Amino acid sequence: MIGAVEPRISLITLGVADLARSYRFYHDGLGFPTTRTPEDGIVFFQTSGTALALFPYGELADDVGEGWRVVRSKFPGITLAHNVRERHDVDDVLAEAASVGAVIAKPAQETSWGGYAGYFTDPDGYLWEVAWGAFELNEDGSLRVT
Repeated sequence: MIGAVEPRISLITLGVADLARSYRFYHDGLGFPTTRTPEDGIVFFQTSGTALALFPYGELADDVGEGWRVVRSKFPGITLAHNVRERHDVDDVLAEAASVGAVIAKPAQETSWGGYAGYFTDPDGYLWEVAWGAFELNEDGSLRVT
């Protein structure tokens, strides 16, 4: 049955060590909108395009199935990206993230692809790239891949 999978990502779920801590980072710190709280057991954030969820790591591993509850390495094998409209926005976003507890993993710098980018980590070590250049953004802030 070719064509059953639509080319989109609906939801990214991060397995987190402390749901309340991660909620404070994303909601209180970065301002991601949600109607949920940690007491709900999972928190969904509405973002442009793809939604983001936070769920306790162990419960997420158990949801996948037996044998998936393992210690995660420092590099999770995935990065999330926040593309910005202006070059100087990279520095502003990195500074804002640091001000609410993010660790700057890589300061903003010129990239090999002609852009400007840096990385921060959230409380669980998930890497967020903040990038400018190479891609255009739609009016709603979603990425336009051409």
